Amino acid sequence: MPEVVFSVDQARSMRDQAAPGHNRWHPDIPPAVTVRPGAEFRVECREWTDGQIGNNDSANDVRDVNLSVCHMLSGPIAVEGAEPGDLLVIDILDIGPVPQAAGGLPGEGWGYTGIFAKQNGGGFLTDQYPDAYKAIWDFHGQQATSRHIPGVRFTGITHPGLFGTAPSPDLLARWNTREQALIDTAPQRVPPLALPPLGEGVLAGPLGGQDLERVGREGARTVPPRENGGNHDIKNFSRGARVFYPVYVPGALFSGGDLHFSQGDGEITFCGAIEMGGFIDFHVDLIKGGMAKYGITTNPVFLPGNVEPRYSEFMSFIGISVDHDTDTNYYNDATLAYRNACLNAIEYLKTFGYSGAQAYLLLGAAPVEGRVSGVVDIPNACCTLYLPTEIFDFDIRPTAEGPRKADRGSCATSG
Repeated sequence: MPEVVFSVDQARSMRDQAAPGHNRWHPDIPPAVTVRPGAEFRVECREWTDGQIGNNDSANDVRDVNLSVCHMLSGPIAVEGAEPGDLLVIDILDIGPVPQAAGGLPGEGWGYTGIFAKQNGGGFLTDQYPDAYKAIWDFHGQQATSRHIPGVRFTGITHPGLFGTAPSPDLLARWNTREQALIDTAPQRVPPLALPPLGEGVLAGPLGGQDLERVGREGARTVPPRENGGNHDIKNFSRGARVFYPVYVPGALFSGGDLHFSQGDGEITFCGAIEMGGFIDFHVDLIKGGMAKYGITTNPVFLPGNVEPRYSEFMSFIGISVDHDTDTNYYNDATLAYRNACLNAIEYLKTFGYSGAQAYLLLGAAPVEGRVSGVVDIPNACCTLYLPTEIFDFDIRPTAEGPRKADRGSCATSG
């Protein structure tokens, strides 16, 4: 097993670890450890909310989750010799839940998918599903089942939702300026258009006092992806993937977490993956001056992992850029088109006895494939969602006899 360079006691908050992690992006958060190019090492991670979600049949914990503390990241990890303009080469060697553990924390034999309430984060379909819901998934090796969504069993594409390098002071300032400008276009919107720096709940490794307060004032929230990587939620960052991260500060200061047992393309419920704590093994290297050499200036690039389930049969759902409630056309709006593809899949699954919330949770957690199928046939963009039929223990294909409707139980609800 590779050396553990960032260890986590899952029974303790990230704040109470021997080496605390952090939950903001800021260049002045000091590294917890330094590694050399060519090193292989293990990083242990807390679940992204720091253990706020329980293995139970209520979604009140999802409804009430404190997002000011999210995401809890492991690191930063400095890489010897890394300089601004380099590319940090990260190989994902292995990843998984908390090893040899069964307990009350996500990653200890189970994980969860949540639909976040519109008043507290929302999701891709928040106007249609404004309340909080939850599904618990039990792990069986590489497969997952849920008492809240019976009738399905699938192999997960386990991956980290969030890893990235620290921003430079200039880049951090640019993030804050442009995101505040977006917020200012609709400052009362629910959910908000973006999340500005927030002092409440801030964690910055060992920093305290005035230094911690400054990170709270300046540090970028970890919810979106940005130039440094961050919260990409790309399911193909799996075993065998190689990611090339831009370096903006000396040492690169690499951090991350938010491990996922499985996820569909889009992570559409906001907490749409199967969330867990666990471990991830890396190999690290550098390409000196790689940003200029390869023209990588605004985002990482990656080679997908070669370990994933091989589903061969799909039901595919199509969406176009039309608001069907108002019969309004939007010009080549791929986001609206994918939203409609998701809604069409949900309506289809409801005919088999699933509630809309169950279907929504399933599309976030299962390894569905989302594709931009056409963005040139004006005025309608076309997106498609591919749902593996083999994950169901009954046939979901259309037949002359009609859908096989049954009692499919219920997901966890809030109230």
